[in-house]
Amino acid sequence: MRDEQLVTTDQAGKVSGIWLIIDKFSANPERLFMVDGFGALLTAFLLGVILARFEDSFGMPQTILYFLSSVACIYSIYSFCCCFFVFSNWVPYLKAITIANLIYCCLTIGLIFYFYQSLTFLGLIYFFLEIMVMIGLMLVELMVILKKLKQ
Repeated sequence: MRDEQLVTTDQAGKVSGIWLIIDKFSANPERLFMVDGFGALLTAFLLGVILARFEDSFGMPQTILYFLSSVACIYSIYSFCCCFFVFSNWVPYLKAITIANLIYCCLTIGLIFYFYQSLTFLGLIYFFLEIMVMIGLMLVELMVILKKLKQ
């Protein structure tokens, strides 16, 4: 019986932790734009510098990596602009980057399928992790949007 209570407490702790994050980002949406911007900047660096330099180790063609890196740079610029210049009515801007992130994920998944034969295990791991992180970010963004719309 005691083990069941610990599991319930742990699960409740995780749920309340998620809502704490949602509350903080809802109160300060510029922080969410900043997180998105730095994430996109990190993605651009990893794709355009690291993965492109070691193309053979990851298996994705260099031209595709540069393209994805360019898209990430554009997303980063957009998110940082929102962070520093959008102070009110930020929901449409957050919706836009959330949709853009979804499109990027779908594009990346399509490229994984298209280049699957040339991707290495390391390449598959990288893109899987990138997509998982982006899905987590998009879920937080959606929850922040929904919370704001309910107010």
